[in-house]
Amino acid sequence: MASSMTFSSPKPASFCSSSSSSSSNCAYYSSRLSCRVYVPNGPRSRHTVRCDLGEHVNVNGKPPITSRTSSDSSSSPIITFPKFLESALQNSANSKTSSRLKLFSGSSNPSLSKEVARYLGLEPGKINIKRFADGEIYVQLQESVRGCDVYLLQATCPPANENLMELLVMIDACRRASAKTITAVIPYFGYGRADRKTEGRESIAAKLVANLITEAGANRVLACDIHSGQSMGYFDIPFDHVYCEPVILDYLASKTVHSNDLVVVSPDVGGVARARAFAKKLSDAPLAIVDKRRHGHNVAEVMNLIGDVKGKVAVMVDDMIDTAGTIAKGAELLQQEGAREVYACCTHAVFSPPAIERLSSGLFQEVIVTNTIPMAEKNYFPQLTVLSIANLLGETIWRVHDDCSVSSIFQ
Repeated sequence: MASSMTFSSPKPASFCSSSSSSSSNCAYYSSRLSCRVYVPNGPRSRHTVRCDLGEHVNVNGKPPITSRTSSDSSSSPIITFPKFLESALQNSANSKTSSRLKLFSGSSNPSLSKEVARYLGLEPGKINIKRFADGEIYVQLQESVRGCDVYLLQATCPPANENLMELLVMIDACRRASAKTITAVIPYFGYGRADRKTEGRESIAAKLVANLITEAGANRVLACDIHSGQSMGYFDIPFDHVYCEPVILDYLASKTVHSNDLVVVSPDVGGVARARAFAKKLSDAPLAIVDKRRHGHNVAEVMNLIGDVKGKVAVMVDDMIDTAGTIAKGAELLQQEGAREVYACCTHAVFSPPAIERLSSGLFQEVIVTNTIPMAEKNYFPQLTVLSIANLLGETIWRVHDDCSVSSIFQ
């Protein structure tokens, strides 16, 4: 194998992997932005490796508020409290900074919420979410959020309609409980593909969902790798876009592949901008484009390849994998054109049937995804690697809360 190349992304602290013929195909990976990797041995088994999250953000960094005593030289009047209120006042002052930031989790991705809360040094907020017999959603906060900055982590992944409605009810509950600000943290923004009219009499569901979230009472939205940038303009409230490519780039930086052997591939023309930005950070690798014609939803047919992949390691980049029709047909074309190895990288692993069969058919050397969508155990296969975005998401939440720059994370 050729010598290691230099990537723009930071080198990970440690990484070791056995060969593909080994009986133990595990990966140990530590990074500033990603904190957990699953690499399974079989369809229903996996290794889970947790790494040190390093120095967590100190939510209690601000000095506590103290009341003035009679010995102060200020001429302002001294306010005295009854004895039974003094201890409550002091406790309130000491916990004010920590209680101002609240993180609540919906039922779509509780494991990611716990990891984010651990990075922030918080305990997840107590919330009661249940379903009535007829399927209606009931939400009750189990702790006070009055005057607090509340962050609701809920992905609108399958079942998309239920998770979306649950998010709306959570927002309404926080608004009616007098939360100061409400931020909807949406790792996977459902309905993002319906972002424009390509034919007559179509709906733009992405705009409808944006209106629903806004009208429910959210003050800000924080989402990961939305399908198209124009969807940010559908929101009439501040929108923070979290790019998950640093987590994937950091993992790819551990691969011993010569820069001259790399080529980044966009599976369709619509993803060229995403693939170009990815290639620029991957040692300015060359770019190839798969030209396809779509005959219907979730049905793709590859027509042509623009670029040279012969004898190279092809890294296919997309924002999501749904039925894997597009990316699987693209991988077939790349192998026909002489690609030595094919890697698939995406942020959102929707994995609707028959995605698992297509991805595990031997077309890919490795399929790299993140945990914006919880991975069902039945969907694991040997080539799958799942990277956690908990550190990245937690850092973004803290910067929003502390009025710091978010874009500097990705520069």
